[in-house]
Amino acid sequence: MNDALGTAPEPHREPHHEPTRTDRLLAALGGLVAAYVSLAVADLVAHRVRPEAGPVPAVGGAVVDRTPAVLKEWAIRAFGEDDKTVLQLGILILLALLALAVGLLALRHRLLGTAAVAAFGVLGALAAVTRPDSESAVDAVPSLVGAAAGALLLYVLTGRLLTPRPGPARPGTAGADRRGFLVVAASTGLAATGAAALGRAAGSPVQENAAASRAALVLPRPDAPAPGVPAGARLDVPGLAPFVTPNRDFYRVDTALIVPKVDADRWRLRVHGLGVREERTLTLRQLMARPTAERDITLCCVSNEVGGPLVGNARWLGVPLAPLLREAGVRPPSEGGPADQLVARSVDGMTIGTPVEAVMDGRDALLAFGMNGEPLPFTHGFPVRMVVPGLYGYVSACKWIESIELTTFAAYDAYWVPRGWAAQAPVKTQSRIDTPRPLARPAAGTVMVAGVAWAQHRGIRRVQVRIDDGPWQDARLAAEDSADTWRQWVHPWAAAPGRHTLTVRATDGTGTTQPERRTDTMPDGAQGWHSVVVTVEGG
Repeated sequence: MNDALGTAPEPHREPHHEPTRTDRLLAALGGLVAAYVSLAVADLVAHRVRPEAGPVPAVGGAVVDRTPAVLKEWAIRAFGEDDKTVLQLGILILLALLALAVGLLALRHRLLGTAAVAAFGVLGALAAVTRPDSESAVDAVPSLVGAAAGALLLYVLTGRLLTPRPGPARPGTAGADRRGFLVVAASTGLAATGAAALGRAAGSPVQENAAASRAALVLPRPDAPAPGVPAGARLDVPGLAPFVTPNRDFYRVDTALIVPKVDADRWRLRVHGLGVREERTLTLRQLMARPTAERDITLCCVSNEVGGPLVGNARWLGVPLAPLLREAGVRPPSEGGPADQLVARSVDGMTIGTPVEAVMDGRDALLAFGMNGEPLPFTHGFPVRMVVPGLYGYVSACKWIESIELTTFAAYDAYWVPRGWAAQAPVKTQSRIDTPRPLARPAAGTVMVAGVAWAQHRGIRRVQVRIDDGPWQDARLAAEDSADTWRQWVHPWAAAPGRHTLTVRATDGTGTTQPERRTDTMPDGAQGWHSVVVTVEGG
């Protein structure tokens, strides 16, 4: 009749139905599957481009940089070295929740939901290319490719729920092609999982080259070997931290969600800045050809709480930093040099500011490439890191170093300073009870109370132990290796049954004793006496 009247026919519309509860559940699932496929594809591409360019590491790194220092400290205290795993898990949980919401959105507004997936990809790409370690615009590719895959999949899946399948609809299906939805979701999810697994199995060319360069590296014999460790420097007490911390047990605190793996053959170190007479660029081969030194040095993180585990002692092999700087024309402020801060830059963009005076005052500041007799592990800075005894790691121990710039504290704030940490931070005198452990239940009789104490570059002169509110008693100190290493100590305690509090304090080489009052790690390191509560059993 409309034709007879000359009225245009109704335009063709895509068959549509009102979504049921089951449709909404499937739509949410579709958003989740689309997000999973997006991340899997992005991960696969990132392994071929650069693992650090993946959306989760890129966004996670941006989150770390913008997280308040108080929250970072809480994460380190709560999760220790697992803080990065917890962060990435948190990001994935948040993405999962957003994916569920996007799936529901797509059921009502198909194109808008698809656009939301693409928008997340753009955000990931922006995070990747704006990271300090970004090498080129290619870092945006993993997020963009992953988002394209996820957006396309969500569009297809949503279409299955909006478009009736051919033939008569069975009761309760409302016409949606749910079987087709499940087939597409399952097949693409499995395909993405398989592709990502194959990609990881094949490995990253960047990481493989770095691993090969480390395996091929032969450390030079030190021109200045470390003095032999005195026989009495190691105490044989069960539960006491070993004098030398094995590499696998050495603490790790940094902001890298993916450990940088640097090809030693491509690594370069640039020395430049204020007071540098002639800028220099060194390869690893050139650095290792210089006179080398081997030293035992204890490192400590500023985030280490009283009695905490973020401290370790290792034998480092490297090149003394002061002679290298002097050859470049650098003079410390005490000699009229214009620069008072050395800013070390890592390949991941981290900046660490160190007093020039401390580096050049005669202490064993090293550009280290060896740790406990082997090339640096990747987690500890391969191919080269800085080691400066007497300073907390955040102002001295730059891992994966690639640049040294001479400047001033007035002109530049390194990474941690705007986040509330002090610009300069000498290590504070600390002591720790390793055994017995808190809440231990030793038997009555002689109990060996033992631990470690450190005050790098000042040394430890004395350690004292107090039982409950009794008098302070001198512990037996192990022989000193050097003023730059920790000292083990032990105190035999005639333990009587009951609940007891054990407390320790140390006096450094200058005669200064640890203060009793505990302070927080911010802004320049914790201090205070460490104590443990135990219950002695028997009689």
